[in-house]
Amino acid sequence: MPHRFEDAEEWAKRFDDPERDAWQKPDEVVKALELPADAKVADIGAGTGYFAVRLARAVPQGRVYGVDIEPDMARYLGERAKREGVNNLEPVLGEPADPKLPGPVDVALIVDTYHHINDRVAYLKTLGDKLRPGGRVVVIDYREDSPKGPPREHKLTAEQVRKELEAAGYQQTGTHDFLPDQYFLVFARQAS
Repeated sequence: MPHRFEDAEEWAKRFDDPERDAWQKPDEVVKALELPADAKVADIGAGTGYFAVRLARAVPQGRVYGVDIEPDMARYLGERAKREGVNNLEPVLGEPADPKLPGPVDVALIVDTYHHINDRVAYLKTLGDKLRPGGRVVVIDYREDSPKGPPREHKLTAEQVRKELEAAGYQQTGTHDFLPDQYFLVFARQAS
């Protein structure tokens, strides 16, 4: 049974805690993505919008799809976008096996969520069908030895993530090492 995140207001206290910025480094992450102003981005597992709002501000002529499988998170994200005047952020109610993106994206960002996806290879293949040519999938998740995040038995190694993405038809094109508790891996679809 997957972990549920139903009470968005309660989760917001944790997900959007300003202390998270010190180790999650959201502004550095967004900068490292090198997004053009008109990029289309999917934040997979967007939750309360911690990254989605920042991404939307980084692509003022673009579009950000904040994808979550919890209806309450999608509701919260839509309300937050209105409240904060972020008109290019669209909440998307995804499904466990399909992000349900309404259009193709340049980047699909998966932060602290990858380990929650059940059939990851199948999911990544479905996600790949929504990538624009040259599009990227970026996975940021907790290293096994990190004191943060889920229990160790739920964490995946960077090597395991790499193998799963390769099995889904991707190749690693980059990595960043500035996050203290997480790996930051960048992938592109292999040419067929």
